[in-house]
Amino acid sequence: MTIKPQIADDDIDALEALDTEEKEFIKDAEIDRILKAFRLDAYAVLDLQPGVPESDIKKCYRVKSLIIHPDKTRNPQAPDAFDRLKKAQTELMDEKHRERLDEAIADARTLLIRENKWTVDSPELRTEQFAKDWREKSKLVMIENEHRRRRQVKAQMQEEGREQKKADEELDLRKRKREHEQDWESTREQRIGSWRDFQKGGEKKKKKKAKPIG
Repeated sequence: MTIKPQIADDDIDALEALDTEEKEFIKDAEIDRILKAFRLDAYAVLDLQPGVPESDIKKCYRVKSLIIHPDKTRNPQAPDAFDRLKKAQTELMDEKHRERLDEAIADARTLLIRENKWTVDSPELRTEQFAKDWREKSKLVMIENEHRRRRQVKAQMQEEGREQKKADEELDLRKRKREHEQDWESTREQRIGSWRDFQKGGEKKKKKKAKPIG
């Protein structure tokens, strides 16, 4: 008969403390990774490779969101990391946004090949250095695309502002014209009365100036 060794209560508490500490370390490490990831690259924030299926995106987000959820860790940066994780998942689940992101990554690869005068079969493309350079080039392309997007948004807002100003001016002009017409109509009787009085006064003057005959 094998007798199992008994674990003292103090040892159990110590093991539980170690387990808790290890979990917190994992949470802190993941929070730190998310906050340091390039935020324009949703793949990097979720720690995924481009081209993964939507099922992997959902699964990855579900796992990581449970790890870093603000209610399950004491890390004060958890809310910020959680928001970034959620935003990255939303972007990758958006077909148009994901397509733009994939295009930026593909463009970066093409630019690298062109700049170095390589071909798609060059052995350099299979090196770790190329993978590193590709990531850095992708960042530059994403930043450039984001600047372009913001300029377009700004130009659109300015154009909308000009159109809105024009519309407001036309509305104000119609309002003033309508008020003028209303004022003119409201004083119509007064103007008619004044004209009648003016005419009567003229007739009286004519009678006074007229001399008797004889």
